[in-house]
Amino acid sequence: MPVHVNDDEAVDTQVLEAFKALSNPVRLRILHWLRDPRAHFPQERAIADPDEVGVCVSHITEKAGLAQSTVSAYMSTLEHAGLVISTRVGKWTHYRRDEDRISRLVEVLGREL
Repeated sequence: MPVHVNDDEAVDTQVLEAFKALSNPVRLRILHWLRDPRAHFPQERAIADPDEVGVCVSHITEKAGLAQSTVSAYMSTLEHAGLVISTRVGKWTHYRRDEDRISRLVEVLGREL
């Protein structure tokens, strides 16, 4: 993570990371799906509460129709940007939106743009 000279630079870096992550249409779509995981992912196959723990990366992979490695890289980008949180459940990684960070990003955008 880069060293920041001041708070404005730190905010700029966070916003740029989020924009980079959201510039890919599939990552943006995944973030949209995770907003309402019960509507977008099969609940009968879930091994954890999708609202509390998140959605298993295998379910995201299946819905996206992409290779698991690609989806994992996309999720890593979203996590690095602070848009999702990962949680391990056994050997599976689950993802959920970081609503607090997303709200702060929206607040910063409203204030800065």
